[in-house]
Amino acid sequence: MSPSGLGLDPGSFRDPDSRVLVGPDGVYRLLSDRGLADWRALATSPTFSRFTESGALVATQEAEDIEPRDLGVTMPSAGCVGALRHERIPFISYPYEWSFGMLRDAAILQLDLLLSALDDGLVVKDASSYNVQWRGSRPVFIDIGSFERLREGEPWVGYRQFCAHYLNPLLLQAYRGISFQPWLRGSIDGISPQEADACFSLRDHLRRGVLTHVHLHSKLEARNAARQGDDVRKELREAKFSSELIRANARKLRKLIAGLEWRHGASAWTGYREMNTYTESTASQKRDFVAEAVTRVQPRLVWDIGSNDGAYARVAAREGAYVVALDSDHTTIEALYRDLSQDASDSILPLVADVANPSPGLGWRGSERRPLEVRGRPDLVLALALVHHVSIGANVPLAEVVAWLRSLGAPVVVEFPGREDPMVRSLLSGKGPGANPDYGLESFERLLSERFTVDRREQLEPGGRVLYLATPSGNL
Repeated sequence: MSPSGLGLDPGSFRDPDSRVLVGPDGVYRLLSDRGLADWRALATSPTFSRFTESGALVATQEAEDIEPRDLGVTMPSAGCVGALRHERIPFISYPYEWSFGMLRDAAILQLDLLLSALDDGLVVKDASSYNVQWRGSRPVFIDIGSFERLREGEPWVGYRQFCAHYLNPLLLQAYRGISFQPWLRGSIDGISPQEADACFSLRDHLRRGVLTHVHLHSKLEARNAARQGDDVRKELREAKFSSELIRANARKLRKLIAGLEWRHGASAWTGYREMNTYTESTASQKRDFVAEAVTRVQPRLVWDIGSNDGAYARVAAREGAYVVALDSDHTTIEALYRDLSQDASDSILPLVADVANPSPGLGWRGSERRPLEVRGRPDLVLALALVHHVSIGANVPLAEVVAWLRSLGAPVVVEFPGREDPMVRSLLSGKGPGANPDYGLESFERLLSERFTVDRREQLEPGGRVLYLATPSGNL
């Protein structure tokens, strides 16, 4: 017997001992003989109980209702002999959508798991940042297949990947102010030691971590480029490489990363809430509109697009929804993440995302990492203070903006500021006369009515912005 509708996750093919399947009934993992033995060693360890109880390790149990051999899945190492059932993460995100603090906290979780596993005679064999997901602002390690029994005399093979996926991006952001998101989006394997080294000056070698983990690491890789991995491992065994060396390196890495700070300063959108023209009465009216919409729709998943400081994401979360808060401004999302972390929020996931240039399909056959809209369709979309930025700021025709909102297939709370709105005037001021002639209230309402049924319309103040609750209808 097996759950219906199971399909292989397109990003699960690199581990020879583990395959992930996803279906309407849950998330499952198939294991080879070796993978099953490693799992059972983990399942009986203090590491597993401690980290699952805290929520930092995905809840997992053996799936006795599945006969792995009947699913027809093969693995390079051997056939499938065991199956696990995982808890489902509310929304899948990727490192190039995280803020600095999120990547740093994910790195610390990776190292904490490694250190704990070593105490239990285990090791985490890789260090991909894609193995961490989020329950709101709390990181969760999801790749149970990463754990294996420790073999004394062998190094931590995940070190190089840890540097490429975590350390190098964090060092570049903290020390050089180089945004890691575009780089990670362009390279599924992270930032190599050689690439990172090219970005640092000789003076940067005096900064913590750069000389050892970037410059010397780069030189060592270049020197060993032609050598076989088996030869290197043999030398390490002969040199009596021990788990204590792994432990010492992991502790030093943890201390280094925990001390990194990104001094980002202000951006165009930090403090936006204080700079806009809303009165407290208008802001309250807007919050009430959102709360009533959430109560009416009863969504499980809400997208808050252009979330800024998360004021309306919090409204939706208080009504029981899980909210993905999207904003293109890294500084704003970093501030939101820090606030949510202090509250230990598990219902709002902040992400750096530009809807005018969204995350595409990446990796093998373009499906190893999936586009944003494929990972979890929203039940309700909040598009507040968004339309004018996309239409005027990014020069997307107003008809295209409405068509895109319709393509999400969910009711939408959308705000429209007219051409006399101070923010709209500011956006238009840098353009020539007659710019964005399609942008206007009458055009917007016509376009909206062609693709949605407007359930509610409310003007925030005389001559001011207008809020709509609209349900999809008509043409896509």
